[in-house]
Amino acid sequence: MYKALIALKNTVNFQLSLVAKLSLIYSVISCSNVIAEQLNTTKQSTTLFTAEKLATLQSIRQAQVSPSGEFVAFIRSVPREIYIEKNGKNWSELYLVDNHGKERAFVTGKVNINNIQWSADGSLIYFLAKMKNDEFTALYQIAVDGGQAQQAIALKDTNISQYTVNRDNSKIALLAKKAKDKSVKKLKELGFKAEVFEEELSNQFLYVININPSDKSALASNKSLSPQAWDIKGSVSAVRFSPNGSDLLVKTQPTPLIDDKYMKSKWHIVDIASQEIKTTFVTEGKLGAAEFSYDGKYVALLGAQDQHDPALGRLYIANANSGNVANWLPNFNGHVSDFEWANSRNELLFIADIGTQSIIANIKPGSSDYTTVIDVGSFIASNLSISDSDKTVAIRGNTAQHPNEVFLLRGTQHARLTYSNAWLTDLPLAKQESITIQARDGIEVGGVLVYPLNYKEGQRYPLIMSVHGGPESHVKDGWLTGYASPGQLAAAQDYLVFYPNYRGSTGQGVNYSKLGQNDYAGKEFDDLVDLKNHLVNIGLADEKKVGITGGSYGGYAAAWGATKLTKHFAASVMFVGIANQLSKFGTTDIPNEMHLVHARSYPWEKWQWYLERSPIYWAKQSKTPLLIMHGKADPRVHPAQSLEMYRYMKVHGKTVRLVYYPDEGHGNKRAAAKYDYNLRLMRWMDNYLKHGNKTMPSPDLPHQINLKQYTKASVTEHKESTTAD
Repeated sequence: MYKALIALKNTVNFQLSLVAKLSLIYSVISCSNVIAEQLNTTKQSTTLFTAEKLATLQSIRQAQVSPSGEFVAFIRSVPREIYIEKNGKNWSELYLVDNHGKERAFVTGKVNINNIQWSADGSLIYFLAKMKNDEFTALYQIAVDGGQAQQAIALKDTNISQYTVNRDNSKIALLAKKAKDKSVKKLKELGFKAEVFEEELSNQFLYVININPSDKSALASNKSLSPQAWDIKGSVSAVRFSPNGSDLLVKTQPTPLIDDKYMKSKWHIVDIASQEIKTTFVTEGKLGAAEFSYDGKYVALLGAQDQHDPALGRLYIANANSGNVANWLPNFNGHVSDFEWANSRNELLFIADIGTQSIIANIKPGSSDYTTVIDVGSFIASNLSISDSDKTVAIRGNTAQHPNEVFLLRGTQHARLTYSNAWLTDLPLAKQESITIQARDGIEVGGVLVYPLNYKEGQRYPLIMSVHGGPESHVKDGWLTGYASPGQLAAAQDYLVFYPNYRGSTGQGVNYSKLGQNDYAGKEFDDLVDLKNHLVNIGLADEKKVGITGGSYGGYAAAWGATKLTKHFAASVMFVGIANQLSKFGTTDIPNEMHLVHARSYPWEKWQWYLERSPIYWAKQSKTPLLIMHGKADPRVHPAQSLEMYRYMKVHGKTVRLVYYPDEGHGNKRAAAKYDYNLRLMRWMDNYLKHGNKTMPSPDLPHQINLKQYTKASVTEHKESTTAD
């Protein structure tokens, strides 16, 4: 039935009005979701969400609507096949979908497409990629009406990291580091590999190249260019053209250091003819995207309220001539995440996260009142793209039933266009809902709860608390299942899974997001206990079978739960987490950010306090089995943090295991490491929460057995395919 309805969506006669079309699509999809839910609750399915299915999960990374609004170009993230393909990050494929929901594959397979943009006339799609035998990332273009992708621009011996095209397609602005002298490679081969820490980082430079907008073929004359970099102080991290093409919005930071990018970035208006800065917008703290209004009079900026604001989320409007900057949404109790100016109307469309939901709204210069276009509860939106006519908006969005897909918005009607994981429609998914309580001191806290798939009222279940990092982040009531996020996978195995938004989380305004500052592991982690107790008190969770996990700051929470709060948690999995707040400050790449938006003090100002807010200090009292996992190339939370945690626990005779992932950073990116992590996470929880074991599970996973099975299955599939051909 569900598949028949989807077929109807794709084949229905679209002689209707645009609003009627979208209404019909949305009605069909809504109906199909209801039917799917009924089927899931009325029959027993032997097909459940598994780690192997999770490893195949696809999602949409970027969606850009064509100037006419007829098509949406999008990038689909496709995982590599575990045990089959060479290990690596997800592939990124380029597709096109029309407003009927009909997809066309453009550049697929073993490719990594990034940063898609349309030409002004809608005949070409630009993107960044390394194709075929490319040594460096180049700018490519592909015609919408067919043909192969062609290299448009390549810089000699260096990668293009970003680009933007002006409105009439006569200029392209590129960001890239300067090419290294070829002697550097030779000297390394001879053993000269000394590294001068943080001083050898290369600035990113701005290049502006004139192109011929009437040439629809590849820009052959622009291959392997060695253009002159603009003389702009610092490192350039973003660039945008003004509507008339005479100016550039340029974002700079003093150095390429991530700490400078976080805390010391500035936006400028630069005259293209003279290459001189005309205006600098004075802002404090973190700074995100910026964009000119269609008439060029205004610039919208995403920033922070002040230098102590932990997260981007304040929407500013600046006068392009005077440079004056004003808070466009003062006292807004949410966080703006994306925006784009309408082309023919003098207004801005924006996405904002409010609590566990998101809205899409528009606002006009001179007013702080906004009009909601898509209200809370429709889907979780995260990316906007508006057609030239302003009638069509492409949105990347997810729900509790699926990861990010492409949605289309016209007026107030919206419809989902892509279905990246057809198999999800055949799986029963567990109930999910937002909850809110008052913490012990009266502060409102909450989160998102995923019920066991086969939940029965009155029965208690093992609980996994999955704590978000940041802490300047929050959990939304959308798709919550990933390799490090148990979600539907654990629910299918009859776990409760709870995602807490403790104080200091975003989505509820700046003041709320500052509540955890200068109080590492204090009331913010007491909130975790209060939320856990609530789930116990209402009869859902088994108090003796509660596990905790999380990454980064969530890993800090997991380590705190295994030590200081050990009586509350029967198992813990700490991922890229903090063990020692003293040594963490001296080994991270974001010390200024930590000081300004988290700690609000320095370690040398109160050594003992920092020590006592470190999990290692409480290791002796731990009764919670702790699994620690960490990428060995993590620059944010040094891998030594996990080693310290392991060593303190081990010497005290506690139950602990440490797993390192070579070549992974602050979170696993490659297929094998993600799959391995997920297996270890769930096996640790099963061992202690379900089976009540006192000893650790085996350190070995069945990779050798799986390899043989996958290899055999792959060979069989190949033979069957060959026979069929």
